[in-house]
Amino acid sequence: MIQGIFYARFLLQQGPKIVAQSPPDCIVTPTSVSSSNNQALSPTAPTTTGATTTAPAPAPAPKPPLIDFDVLREYIIPRKAFCNRFITVQDPEGRYAVLGFPVLITHAKYPRNEFIFNFGLVLDADAEQASYERVVRRLAVTFAEMEKQDEYLSQQETEDWSRRGYGLGGCYRGGAGAGGGGAGAGAGAGSSTCAGEEKAIVGGVKKVGGERRPIESLLEIVREDLNNYGECMIPVDDANTINMKLFPHHPPPPLVKGWHVPVAKTKLASLVDPTWDLTLQKVIAHIDGVSDVRRIAFQADVSLDLATLALRHLLRYDVILLLDLFFFGSCYAPRAHGIHDFVADADGMQDECAAYVSCGPVKVPRFRLVRLMTSFCVGKSVMEWIRGHQEDGFDVLRFVDVRRLVQFGVIKGCLYRVHKYVVSKQYLAALATGQARPAGGDPLQKYTDGCHSFDQIITEQNLSDAEIMERLKHLPLPNGDLTVFYR
Repeated sequence: MIQGIFYARFLLQQGPKIVAQSPPDCIVTPTSVSSSNNQALSPTAPTTTGATTTAPAPAPAPKPPLIDFDVLREYIIPRKAFCNRFITVQDPEGRYAVLGFPVLITHAKYPRNEFIFNFGLVLDADAEQASYERVVRRLAVTFAEMEKQDEYLSQQETEDWSRRGYGLGGCYRGGAGAGGGGAGAGAGAGSSTCAGEEKAIVGGVKKVGGERRPIESLLEIVREDLNNYGECMIPVDDANTINMKLFPHHPPPPLVKGWHVPVAKTKLASLVDPTWDLTLQKVIAHIDGVSDVRRIAFQADVSLDLATLALRHLLRYDVILLLDLFFFGSCYAPRAHGIHDFVADADGMQDECAAYVSCGPVKVPRFRLVRLMTSFCVGKSVMEWIRGHQEDGFDVLRFVDVRRLVQFGVIKGCLYRVHKYVVSKQYLAALATGQARPAGGDPLQKYTDGCHSFDQIITEQNLSDAEIMERLKHLPLPNGDLTVFYR
């Protein structure tokens, strides 16, 4: 959410200054009302009616600015080396982040041959900033082009323009809906009255007979529309319109490996359109929550690279999730937070689990599900887990779909997979010296660096867990060189 939006300029006499802001006082406290105007608008002496003396009502205390402009001014209007690029800076207290795109326009018509300005946003420090970066860039590009075309931001001399800015002079400027920076807003957007002079003002810029919106009003509309609707379309004048929209930022989807198992989160068949990519349609037809990516690619008759690319596309739109291969020889362990929620039956998790994993018309009792879920541990395979419950008198395979129970636990965060790895001391030493060679020409040795799980070996070498262990025993390595570990 946008907490504040501002327009800043570099002025010859005053340096970096905030010219317009929304909401008022979000960056600096306006002091554009001169002492003479204050005397005219509010009497300084109490009025006396008969014997009654009426004192003027105290003015409400202004809200403190969101950030300290004096501290961040060198980042809002930075040095030339940092102009024309996106800049993000946090306030010293770490509460807010300022997003800006300082623009430097060089031309002989400007004092010192340059014109520097910045349109920036103030967000919460922990807010997602990627979506708002486009907004800042669009504001900078749009107003830079308008300045180059018809001098939209610099039509008045610097001194006169500074005199009518925030905290820089004695003229009062009113703006419809934007606060204007002075007490007693004048009638009509963009009107200004100073020493009997009435002229149209465009964001603090004098333009006789102008029809443009003041920049204060533009900033107010941009902030409210983006916060409320996520988009805005604002006509500035007859020739220019500001069109912006906030798009959600999705992080890059995780890499898809051949041993992953895609599980659909919705009915993909109802979403498929005949105009979709042919590879994507063929891959979706074989997603069943059991088959791994390599098998899906084989069944769909597409290359593994294209299959993984199609699945990453589905991951980006959050319609599938990836799980590990399920084997009865695999190990699972409970997660502290997830298993606590399951035991406490948060959000009716136990009933949901019973409906998903029960075999037959009778649902598994809640206490039994809790006992089953909490009995997973490191070092105990699923088969050993089943035998343990059978010895206790409960036939797990008769009443529970074990694969679905494990899948439910992993998806809900109650369980996590404990992977199995193998490491060879001799192979690691050879890798460190750059002299690693396959032992006896066996391709299995490249997996003994401790970085490749058994799931990857099973998928890529088309071997079972028992066959892998048997092959490892016959590698020409010293006794005790191989170590199998779980993590």
